[in-house]
Amino acid sequence: MTDILTSIQAALGLPQSSIDFSETGALPSAFAVTDLASASIASAGQAVAELLHRQTGRLPALRVDRRLASFWFATSLRPIGWNMPPLWDPVAGDYPTQDGWIRLHTNAPHHRAAAEQVLGRVSERSAMAAKVAQWGKTELEQAVVDAGGCAAQMRSWAQWQAHPQGQAVQTEPLVAVIENPPTALGTWSGSPAQPLAGIKVLDLTRVLAGPIASRFLAGLGADVLRIDPPHWNEPGVVPEVTLGKRCARLDLQDPADRGTFESLLGEADILLHGYRADALERLGYGVAQRQALAPGLIDVCLNAYGWSGPWQNRRGFDSLVQMSCGIADAGMIWKHADQPVPLPVQALDHATGYLMAARAIRALDQRLQTGAGSSSRLSLARTAQLLLEHSAGPCEQPLRAETAEDQGLLVEQTPWGPAHRLQVPLHISGSPLQWALPASELGSHRAKW
Repeated sequence: MTDILTSIQAALGLPQSSIDFSETGALPSAFAVTDLASASIASAGQAVAELLHRQTGRLPALRVDRRLASFWFATSLRPIGWNMPPLWDPVAGDYPTQDGWIRLHTNAPHHRAAAEQVLGRVSERSAMAAKVAQWGKTELEQAVVDAGGCAAQMRSWAQWQAHPQGQAVQTEPLVAVIENPPTALGTWSGSPAQPLAGIKVLDLTRVLAGPIASRFLAGLGADVLRIDPPHWNEPGVVPEVTLGKRCARLDLQDPADRGTFESLLGEADILLHGYRADALERLGYGVAQRQALAPGLIDVCLNAYGWSGPWQNRRGFDSLVQMSCGIADAGMIWKHADQPVPLPVQALDHATGYLMAARAIRALDQRLQTGAGSSSRLSLARTAQLLLEHSAGPCEQPLRAETAEDQGLLVEQTPWGPAHRLQVPLHISGSPLQWALPASELGSHRAKW
Protein backbone atom coordinates (compact mmCIF):
# COMPACT_ATOMS: atom_id res chain seq x y z
CA MET A 1 0.00 0.00 0.00
CA THR A 2 2.66 2.51 1.04
CA ASP A 3 4.62 2.25 -2.23
CA ILE A 4 1.54 2.63 -4.42
CA LEU A 5 0.16 5.54 -2.40
CA THR A 6 3.52 7.31 -2.26
CA SER A 7 3.92 7.02 -6.04
CA ILE A 8 0.44 8.45 -6.62
CA GLN A 9 0.99 11.29 -4.17
CA ALA A 10 4.24 12.22 -5.88
CA ALA A 11 2.59 12.17 -9.32
CA LEU A 12 -0.19 14.48 -8.12
CA GLY A 13 1.98 16.77 -6.00
CA LEU A 14 0.22 15.70 -2.81
CA PRO A 15 1.95 15.67 0.58
CA GLN A 16 2.50 12.35 2.33
CA SER A 17 -0.07 13.15 4.98
CA SER A 18 -1.80 10.71 7.30
CA ILE A 19 -4.77 8.75 5.96
CA ASP A 20 -6.71 6.25 8.03
CA PHE A 21 -7.20 2.94 6.21
CA SER A 22 -9.66 0.57 7.86
CA GLU A 23 -10.48 -3.11 7.32
CA THR A 24 -8.13 -5.91 6.39
CA GLY A 25 -8.00 -8.53 3.67
CA ALA A 26 -7.81 -8.07 -0.07
CA LEU A 27 -9.28 -9.20 -3.36
CA PRO A 28 -7.77 -12.52 -4.52
CA SER A 29 -5.15 -11.72 -7.13
CA ALA A 30 -1.51 -12.07 -8.05
CA PHE A 31 -1.41 -8.29 -7.60
CA ALA A 32 -2.20 -5.78 -4.85
CA VAL A 33 -5.57 -4.80 -6.31
CA THR A 34 -7.13 -3.75 -3.02
CA ASP A 35 -4.09 -1.60 -2.27
CA LEU A 36 -4.46 0.08 -5.66
CA ALA A 37 -8.19 0.64 -5.07
CA SER A 38 -7.63 2.11 -1.61
CA ALA A 39 -4.69 4.29 -2.63
CA SER A 40 -6.36 5.75 -5.73
CA ILE A 41 -9.57 6.58 -3.85
CA ALA A 42 -7.49 8.04 -1.02
CA SER A 43 -5.61 10.28 -3.44
CA ALA A 44 -8.86 11.70 -4.78
CA GLY A 45 -9.97 12.35 -1.22
CA GLN A 46 -6.64 13.95 -0.39
CA ALA A 47 -6.98 16.31 -3.36
CA VAL A 48 -10.34 17.43 -1.95
CA ALA A 49 -8.83 17.86 1.52
CA GLU A 50 -6.01 20.03 0.17
CA LEU A 51 -8.49 22.19 -1.75
CA LEU A 52 -10.57 22.67 1.39
CA HIS A 53 -7.48 23.38 3.46
CA ARG A 54 -6.45 26.20 1.14
CA GLN A 55 -9.94 27.67 0.92
CA THR A 56 -11.09 27.31 4.53
CA GLY A 57 -7.93 26.86 6.59
CA ARG A 58 -9.25 23.50 7.81
CA LEU A 59 -7.64 20.22 6.76
CA PRO A 60 -10.30 17.49 6.87
CA ALA A 61 -9.47 14.05 8.19
CA LEU A 62 -9.63 11.19 5.66
CA ARG A 63 -10.64 7.58 6.12
CA VAL A 64 -10.79 4.86 3.47
CA ASP A 65 -12.53 1.54 4.00
CA ARG A 66 -10.37 -0.94 2.06
CA ARG A 67 -13.17 -3.48 1.87
CA LEU A 68 -15.74 -1.07 0.45
CA ALA A 69 -13.11 0.34 -1.91
CA SER A 70 -12.63 -3.16 -3.29
CA PHE A 71 -16.38 -3.62 -3.76
CA TRP A 72 -16.75 -0.23 -5.51
CA PHE A 73 -14.04 -1.33 -7.96
CA ALA A 74 -16.50 -3.99 -9.09
CA THR A 75 -19.92 -2.30 -8.85
CA SER A 76 -21.60 -0.04 -6.32
CA LEU A 77 -25.18 -0.68 -7.43
CA ARG A 78 -27.42 -3.33 -5.86
CA PRO A 79 -30.66 -3.63 -7.90
CA ILE A 80 -33.92 -4.36 -6.09
CA GLY A 81 -36.09 -6.71 -8.13
CA TRP A 82 -34.22 -6.35 -11.45
CA ASN A 83 -30.88 -7.38 -12.89
CA MET A 84 -28.05 -5.33 -14.33
CA PRO A 85 -27.62 -5.74 -18.10
CA PRO A 86 -24.78 -8.09 -19.06
CA LEU A 87 -21.32 -6.52 -19.10
CA TRP A 88 -20.04 -8.42 -22.12
CA ASP A 89 -21.10 -9.14 -25.66
CA PRO A 90 -21.66 -12.92 -26.12
CA VAL A 91 -18.51 -13.42 -28.19
CA ALA A 92 -16.20 -11.08 -26.27
CA GLY A 93 -13.44 -12.81 -24.35
CA ASP A 94 -10.25 -14.86 -24.46
CA TYR A 95 -9.56 -17.45 -27.16
CA PRO A 96 -6.67 -19.86 -27.85
CA THR A 97 -4.89 -19.35 -31.15
CA GLN A 98 -2.35 -21.58 -32.87
CA ASP A 99 0.45 -20.20 -30.69
CA GLY A 100 -1.06 -18.52 -27.62
CA TRP A 101 -4.03 -16.51 -26.39
CA ILE A 102 -5.87 -13.47 -27.68
CA ARG A 103 -8.71 -11.37 -26.33
CA LEU A 104 -11.43 -9.93 -28.56
CA HIS A 105 -13.36 -6.91 -27.30
CA THR A 106 -16.69 -6.84 -29.13
CA ASN A 107 -19.04 -4.93 -26.81
CA ALA A 108 -19.59 -2.08 -29.27
CA PRO A 109 -21.43 -3.19 -32.44
CA HIS A 110 -18.78 -1.67 -34.73
CA HIS A 111 -16.02 -3.46 -32.82
CA ARG A 112 -17.82 -6.78 -33.21
CA ALA A 113 -18.34 -6.02 -36.89
CA ALA A 114 -14.61 -5.41 -37.29
CA ALA A 115 -13.76 -8.75 -35.67
CA GLU A 116 -16.29 -10.53 -37.88
CA GLN A 117 -14.93 -8.77 -40.94
CA VAL A 118 -11.67 -10.61 -40.26
CA LEU A 119 -13.02 -13.87 -38.87
CA GLY A 120 -16.47 -14.19 -40.43
CA ARG A 121 -19.94 -13.84 -38.95
CA VAL A 122 -20.69 -15.96 -35.91
CA SER A 123 -23.63 -16.37 -33.56
CA GLU A 124 -21.96 -18.03 -30.59
CA ARG A 125 -18.62 -18.43 -28.82
CA SER A 126 -17.93 -21.95 -30.04
CA ALA A 127 -18.06 -20.81 -33.66
CA MET A 128 -15.78 -17.88 -32.89
CA ALA A 129 -13.35 -20.17 -31.05
CA ALA A 130 -13.10 -22.46 -34.08
CA LYS A 131 -12.24 -19.54 -36.34
CA VAL A 132 -9.72 -17.97 -33.93
CA ALA A 133 -7.93 -21.32 -33.53
CA GLN A 134 -6.88 -21.18 -37.18
CA TRP A 135 -4.84 -17.99 -36.65
CA GLY A 136 -1.54 -17.05 -35.06
CA LYS A 137 -1.99 -14.56 -32.22
CA THR A 138 0.18 -11.79 -33.68
CA GLU A 139 -1.38 -11.97 -37.13
CA LEU A 140 -4.91 -11.99 -35.77
CA GLU A 141 -4.28 -9.11 -33.36
CA GLN A 142 -2.97 -6.95 -36.18
CA ALA A 143 -5.73 -7.95 -38.60
CA VAL A 144 -8.50 -7.02 -36.13
CA VAL A 145 -6.81 -3.74 -35.24
CA ASP A 146 -6.34 -2.90 -38.93
CA ALA A 147 -10.06 -3.52 -39.46
CA GLY A 148 -10.89 -0.95 -36.77
CA GLY A 149 -11.52 -3.48 -34.02
CA CYS A 150 -10.11 -4.20 -30.58
CA ALA A 151 -7.92 -7.18 -29.80
CA ALA A 152 -4.87 -7.99 -27.68
CA GLN A 153 -2.67 -11.05 -27.60
CA MET A 154 -1.44 -12.21 -24.21
CA ARG A 155 2.11 -11.09 -23.46
CA SER A 156 4.27 -11.53 -20.40
CA TRP A 157 5.57 -8.55 -18.44
CA ALA A 158 9.05 -9.21 -19.85
CA GLN A 159 7.68 -9.27 -23.39
CA TRP A 160 5.81 -6.02 -22.77
CA GLN A 161 8.93 -4.35 -21.38
CA ALA A 162 10.76 -5.30 -24.57
CA HIS A 163 7.91 -4.19 -26.86
CA PRO A 164 8.22 -0.70 -28.40
CA GLN A 165 4.94 0.38 -26.80
CA GLY A 166 5.89 -1.02 -23.42
CA GLN A 167 9.18 0.85 -23.63
CA ALA A 168 7.35 4.07 -24.51
CA VAL A 169 5.01 3.72 -21.54
CA GLN A 170 7.95 3.21 -19.19
CA THR A 171 9.21 6.70 -20.06
CA GLU A 172 5.87 8.40 -19.36
CA PRO A 173 4.88 9.86 -15.97
CA LEU A 174 1.83 8.50 -14.19
CA VAL A 175 0.20 11.91 -14.65
CA ALA A 176 1.62 14.24 -17.30
CA VAL A 177 0.78 17.93 -16.85
CA ILE A 178 1.22 20.98 -19.07
CA GLU A 179 0.41 24.29 -17.38
CA ASN A 180 -1.20 26.96 -19.56
CA PRO A 181 -0.86 30.76 -19.36
CA PRO A 182 -2.89 32.44 -16.61
CA THR A 183 -6.25 34.01 -17.36
CA ALA A 184 -8.45 35.83 -14.87
CA LEU A 185 -8.34 34.53 -11.30
CA GLY A 186 -11.42 32.57 -10.31
CA THR A 187 -13.29 32.53 -7.03
CA TRP A 188 -14.25 29.45 -5.07
CA SER A 189 -18.00 28.96 -5.14
CA GLY A 190 -18.02 25.77 -3.11
CA SER A 191 -18.41 24.97 0.55
CA PRO A 192 -17.19 22.21 2.85
CA ALA A 193 -20.49 20.40 2.25
CA GLN A 194 -20.17 20.74 -1.55
CA PRO A 195 -16.55 21.55 -2.43
CA LEU A 196 -17.18 21.61 -6.19
CA ALA A 197 -20.49 23.49 -6.22
CA GLY A 198 -20.62 25.82 -9.21
CA ILE A 199 -17.99 23.88 -11.17
CA LYS A 200 -19.10 22.79 -14.64
CA VAL A 201 -17.68 19.46 -15.88
CA LEU A 202 -18.09 18.51 -19.53
CA ASP A 203 -17.67 14.75 -19.74
CA LEU A 204 -16.84 13.21 -23.11
CA THR A 205 -15.70 9.89 -21.65
CA ARG A 206 -17.19 6.43 -21.99
CA VAL A 207 -16.46 3.02 -20.53
CA LEU A 208 -15.05 3.14 -17.85
CA ALA A 209 -12.28 5.22 -16.31
CA GLY A 210 -13.56 8.66 -17.30
CA PRO A 211 -17.11 8.04 -16.09
CA ILE A 212 -15.69 6.95 -12.73
CA ALA A 213 -13.86 10.30 -12.54
CA SER A 214 -16.92 12.39 -13.37
CA ARG A 215 -19.08 10.36 -10.96
CA PHE A 216 -16.66 11.27 -8.16
CA LEU A 217 -16.72 14.95 -9.14
CA ALA A 218 -20.54 14.91 -9.20
CA GLY A 219 -20.53 13.51 -5.67
CA LEU A 220 -18.71 16.65 -4.56
CA GLY A 221 -21.35 18.97 -6.01
CA ALA A 222 -20.03 19.56 -9.54
CA ASP A 223 -22.50 20.07 -12.39
CA VAL A 224 -21.57 17.17 -14.68
CA LEU A 225 -22.94 17.03 -18.22
CA ARG A 226 -22.05 13.90 -20.15
CA ILE A 227 -22.10 14.07 -23.94
CA ASP A 228 -22.37 10.94 -26.11
CA PRO A 229 -22.69 10.59 -29.88
CA PRO A 230 -26.01 9.50 -31.39
CA HIS A 231 -26.84 5.80 -30.97
CA TRP A 232 -23.92 5.06 -28.59
CA ASN A 233 -24.83 2.84 -25.64
CA GLU A 234 -23.02 0.85 -23.00
CA PRO A 235 -25.91 -0.82 -21.15
CA GLY A 236 -23.76 -2.97 -18.91
CA VAL A 237 -22.24 0.02 -17.10
CA VAL A 238 -24.63 2.97 -17.57
CA PRO A 239 -26.59 2.28 -14.34
CA GLU A 240 -23.28 2.16 -12.48
CA VAL A 241 -21.53 5.26 -13.81
CA THR A 242 -24.17 7.90 -14.62
CA LEU A 243 -24.94 8.58 -10.96
CA GLY A 244 -25.14 12.32 -10.30
CA LYS A 245 -24.92 13.35 -13.98
CA ARG A 246 -27.08 14.68 -16.76
CA CYS A 247 -26.59 12.84 -20.04
CA ALA A 248 -27.11 14.33 -23.49
CA ARG A 249 -26.19 13.52 -27.10
CA LEU A 250 -24.44 15.57 -29.76
CA ASP A 251 -23.14 14.71 -33.22
CA LEU A 252 -19.84 16.54 -33.65
CA GLN A 253 -20.07 15.98 -37.40
CA ASP A 254 -23.21 18.15 -37.46
CA PRO A 255 -22.68 21.94 -37.70
CA ALA A 256 -25.52 22.80 -35.32
CA ASP A 257 -24.38 20.30 -32.73
CA ARG A 258 -20.80 21.55 -33.07
CA GLY A 259 -22.06 25.02 -32.25
CA THR A 260 -23.82 23.69 -29.16
CA PHE A 261 -20.70 21.81 -28.11
CA GLU A 262 -18.50 24.88 -28.49
CA SER A 263 -20.92 26.91 -26.41
CA LEU A 264 -20.90 24.26 -23.67
CA LEU A 265 -17.12 24.02 -23.77
CA GLY A 266 -16.80 27.79 -23.49
CA GLU A 267 -18.56 27.70 -20.13
CA ALA A 268 -16.90 24.53 -18.81
CA ASP A 269 -14.35 24.56 -16.00
CA ILE A 270 -13.25 20.95 -16.50
CA LEU A 271 -13.22 18.82 -19.65
CA LEU A 272 -12.79 15.07 -19.34
CA HIS A 273 -12.25 13.00 -22.47
CA GLY A 274 -11.09 9.52 -23.31
CA TYR A 275 -10.70 9.69 -27.06
CA ARG A 276 -7.66 8.23 -28.78
CA ALA A 277 -4.75 10.64 -28.97
CA ASP A 278 -5.64 12.02 -32.41
CA ALA A 279 -9.43 11.82 -32.34
CA LEU A 280 -10.38 15.30 -31.11
CA GLU A 281 -7.68 16.80 -33.32
CA ARG A 282 -9.31 15.20 -36.37
CA LEU A 283 -12.63 16.72 -35.30
CA GLY A 284 -11.01 20.15 -35.17
CA TYR A 285 -10.82 20.31 -31.38
CA GLY A 286 -7.14 19.91 -30.64
CA VAL A 287 -5.49 21.20 -27.48
CA ALA A 288 -4.95 24.70 -28.87
CA GLN A 289 -8.53 24.94 -30.13
CA ARG A 290 -9.94 23.76 -26.81
CA GLN A 291 -7.93 26.31 -24.87
CA ALA A 292 -8.97 29.06 -27.30
CA LEU A 293 -12.64 28.18 -26.87
CA ALA A 294 -12.30 27.94 -23.08
CA PRO A 295 -9.41 29.99 -21.65
CA GLY A 296 -8.38 28.61 -18.27
CA LEU A 297 -9.85 25.18 -19.09
CA ILE A 298 -8.82 22.23 -16.95
CA ASP A 299 -8.38 19.55 -19.59
CA VAL A 300 -7.93 15.97 -18.33
CA CYS A 301 -7.62 13.19 -20.89
CA LEU A 302 -6.85 9.49 -20.92
CA ASN A 303 -6.25 6.76 -23.42
CA ALA A 304 -5.51 3.06 -23.27
CA TYR A 305 -1.91 2.53 -24.31
CA GLY A 306 -0.11 5.79 -23.53
CA TRP A 307 0.65 9.05 -25.27
CA SER A 308 3.84 8.13 -27.10
CA GLY A 309 5.05 5.10 -29.03
CA PRO A 310 3.53 3.21 -31.97
CA TRP A 311 0.28 2.36 -30.16
CA GLN A 312 -0.62 5.80 -28.87
CA ASN A 313 -3.66 5.93 -31.19
CA ARG A 314 -4.70 2.29 -30.71
CA ARG A 315 -8.16 1.46 -29.43
CA GLY A 316 -8.08 -0.28 -26.09
CA PHE A 317 -9.89 -1.14 -22.89
CA ASP A 318 -8.91 -2.33 -19.42
CA SER A 319 -9.23 -6.02 -20.28
CA LEU A 320 -7.06 -5.61 -23.39
CA VAL A 321 -4.35 -3.70 -21.56
CA GLN A 322 -4.24 -6.46 -18.94
CA MET A 323 -3.54 -8.94 -21.74
CA SER A 324 -0.93 -6.75 -23.42
CA CYS A 325 1.17 -5.76 -20.43
CA GLY A 326 1.54 -9.10 -18.65
CA ILE A 327 -1.16 -8.98 -15.98
CA ALA A 328 -3.27 -11.83 -17.40
CA ASP A 329 -0.15 -13.93 -17.99
CA ALA A 330 1.10 -13.40 -14.43
CA GLY A 331 -2.35 -14.27 -13.09
CA MET A 332 -2.34 -17.52 -15.06
CA ILE A 333 1.04 -18.48 -13.61
CA TRP A 334 -0.02 -17.49 -10.07
CA LYS A 335 -3.20 -19.56 -10.26
CA HIS A 336 -1.58 -22.50 -12.11
CA ALA A 337 -4.32 -22.11 -14.72
CA ASP A 338 -4.42 -23.12 -18.37
CA GLN A 339 -5.93 -19.84 -19.60
CA PRO A 340 -5.47 -16.10 -18.96
CA VAL A 341 -6.36 -14.92 -15.45
CA PRO A 342 -7.21 -11.21 -15.34
CA LEU A 343 -7.61 -9.05 -12.26
CA PRO A 344 -10.79 -9.79 -10.28
CA VAL A 345 -12.13 -6.32 -11.17
CA GLN A 346 -11.41 -3.77 -13.89
CA ALA A 347 -8.93 -2.08 -11.58
CA LEU A 348 -7.01 -0.19 -14.26
CA ASP A 349 -10.17 1.64 -15.29
CA HIS A 350 -11.32 2.43 -11.77
CA ALA A 351 -7.92 3.49 -10.46
CA THR A 352 -7.24 5.70 -13.48
CA GLY A 353 -10.67 7.26 -13.01
CA TYR A 354 -9.91 8.29 -9.44
CA LEU A 355 -6.51 9.59 -10.51
CA MET A 356 -8.22 11.69 -13.20
CA ALA A 357 -10.61 13.10 -10.61
CA ALA A 358 -7.74 13.84 -8.24
CA ARG A 359 -5.81 15.60 -11.00
CA ALA A 360 -8.85 17.69 -11.97
CA ILE A 361 -9.28 18.84 -8.37
CA ARG A 362 -5.56 19.60 -8.03
CA ALA A 363 -5.75 21.64 -11.24
CA LEU A 364 -8.79 23.53 -9.95
CA ASP A 365 -6.91 24.33 -6.73
CA GLN A 366 -4.03 25.67 -8.84
CA ARG A 367 -6.34 27.71 -11.09
CA LEU A 368 -7.92 29.37 -8.06
CA GLN A 369 -4.44 30.51 -7.03
CA THR A 370 -2.91 31.51 -10.37
CA GLY A 371 -5.72 31.69 -12.94
CA ALA A 372 -3.91 29.09 -15.07
CA GLY A 373 -5.65 26.16 -16.66
CA SER A 374 -3.80 23.00 -17.63
CA SER A 375 -3.79 19.90 -19.79
CA SER A 376 -3.21 16.51 -18.16
CA ARG A 377 -2.75 13.04 -19.61
CA LEU A 378 -3.16 9.61 -18.06
CA SER A 379 -3.37 6.10 -19.53
CA LEU A 380 -4.50 2.65 -18.50
CA ALA A 381 -1.13 1.22 -19.52
CA ARG A 382 0.73 3.59 -17.21
CA THR A 383 -1.59 2.71 -14.33
CA ALA A 384 -0.90 -0.96 -15.10
CA GLN A 385 2.82 -0.26 -14.78
CA LEU A 386 2.21 1.25 -11.33
CA LEU A 387 0.46 -1.95 -10.24
CA LEU A 388 3.06 -4.24 -11.80
CA GLU A 389 6.00 -2.41 -10.22
CA HIS A 390 4.52 -2.10 -6.73
CA SER A 391 2.64 -5.33 -6.26
CA ALA A 392 2.75 -6.73 -2.75
CA GLY A 393 2.15 -10.27 -3.97
CA PRO A 394 -0.82 -12.60 -3.53
CA CYS A 395 -3.29 -11.92 -0.71
CA GLU A 396 -3.35 -14.40 2.13
CA GLN A 397 -6.44 -12.97 3.88
CA PRO A 398 -9.59 -12.57 1.78
CA LEU A 399 -12.10 -9.77 2.30
CA ARG A 400 -15.12 -10.34 4.48
CA ALA A 401 -18.21 -11.10 2.45
CA GLU A 402 -20.61 -8.29 1.69
CA THR A 403 -23.46 -7.78 4.16
CA ALA A 404 -26.75 -5.88 4.12
CA GLU A 405 -25.16 -3.23 6.34
CA ASP A 406 -22.79 -2.34 3.49
CA GLN A 407 -25.68 -0.95 1.47
CA GLY A 408 -26.90 2.62 1.74
CA LEU A 409 -30.11 3.35 3.61
CA LEU A 410 -31.71 5.33 0.77
CA VAL A 411 -33.31 3.72 -2.27
CA GLU A 412 -32.16 5.16 -5.58
CA GLN A 413 -34.98 5.34 -8.10
CA THR A 414 -33.36 4.60 -11.45
CA PRO A 415 -35.00 4.21 -14.88
CA TRP A 416 -34.37 0.46 -14.58
CA GLY A 417 -35.92 0.09 -11.14
CA PRO A 418 -35.09 0.81 -7.50
CA ALA A 419 -31.62 0.05 -6.21
CA HIS A 420 -29.27 0.52 -3.29
CA ARG A 421 -25.76 1.94 -3.55
CA LEU A 422 -23.03 0.59 -1.38
CA GLN A 423 -21.82 2.83 1.40
CA VAL A 424 -19.10 5.15 0.09
CA PRO A 425 -15.58 3.88 0.91
CA LEU A 426 -14.17 7.40 1.35
CA HIS A 427 -14.98 9.59 4.36
CA ILE A 428 -13.89 13.25 4.24
CA SER A 429 -14.82 14.88 7.54
CA GLY A 430 -17.42 17.57 6.93
CA SER A 431 -17.63 16.83 3.21
CA PRO A 432 -19.71 13.71 2.53
CA LEU A 433 -19.88 12.35 -0.99
CA GLN A 434 -23.53 12.62 -2.02
CA TRP A 435 -25.25 12.67 -5.38
CA ALA A 436 -28.26 14.84 -6.14
CA LEU A 437 -29.35 12.86 -9.21
CA PRO A 438 -29.91 9.11 -9.63
CA ALA A 439 -28.35 7.18 -12.50
CA SER A 440 -30.00 7.91 -15.84
CA GLU A 441 -30.16 6.65 -19.40
CA LEU A 442 -27.76 8.09 -21.95
CA GLY A 443 -29.34 10.91 -23.94
CA SER A 444 -32.07 11.54 -21.39
CA HIS A 445 -31.25 15.25 -20.91
CA ARG A 446 -30.78 18.33 -23.05
CA ALA A 447 -27.32 19.49 -24.01
CA LYS A 448 -27.28 22.62 -21.89
CA TRP A 449 -25.89 23.79 -18.55
